[in-house]
Amino acid sequence: MSDYVAQNHAPGFTCICHKCQEIIFSERKYSELLYQNRYDNSELTYNDMHFIGITGGVGAGKTAILSYLESNYPCRVMLADEIAHDVMEPGRDCYRKLQELFAKDQVFEADGQIDRKRMAQVLFSDEEKRLALNNIVHPAVKQYVIDEMNRERAEQKNKVLILEAALLIEEHYDEICDELWYIYTSEKNRRERLKLNRGYSDEKIDNIFASQLSESTYREVCREEIDNNHLPEDAFSQIDALMKARQVEKVQKRQTTEE
Repeated sequence: MSDYVAQNHAPGFTCICHKCQEIIFSERKYSELLYQNRYDNSELTYNDMHFIGITGGVGAGKTAILSYLESNYPCRVMLADEIAHDVMEPGRDCYRKLQELFAKDQVFEADGQIDRKRMAQVLFSDEEKRLALNNIVHPAVKQYVIDEMNRERAEQKNKVLILEAALLIEEHYDEICDELWYIYTSEKNRRERLKLNRGYSDEKIDNIFASQLSESTYREVCREEIDNNHLPEDAFSQIDALMKARQVEKVQKRQTTEE
């Protein structure tokens, strides 16, 4: 967002005045041109906070990538799953809508908290309610992300804002993020990791893989691809090169334990 729009309007507010709309239109046209030529970023400069969306298949190793970024670069990481959990907490707008949707399903504990295991059982057997839940939660998550993006751009505390989401492409976060990164790991390696780390059966893994986007779709939409099939250091070196190209320098590694 331009300095004019950010400085003259509150985060999340959409102005319809001629000057703001002219600026926003120009920025949208720029984003469209950037998307059409998304693999050629050699002429880009990154003087403002940069917003990167990170996605990939289940078992691709996104957690390790995000941890490396957060520990070594001036960035903030947001997880869509955690945001979704928060917006469903008692007192939030989503919660009130969920109370209406699941009024007869006994998914609420005595203290008002959601029994997520019971809710999962209901959703597994009721496709209509699953879609209704998504229509409540997904827009709320996106609005939270937009609000945080605007706040981060205004405060300029972090050089990079990162969002990890399984449905990054399906929910059209490419319209919000400056660019998307695809964490690629072969199905063979992902299957092995899911069996070893999560104890998933082949049948469960097959169902998961069948429900996710194809590798070609990820590559078509995402500007960058990080190969995470080998040692973690191999993926980290790729990240370092990408961040260097975006003029983002490493910071002193944050301490994770007390000395």
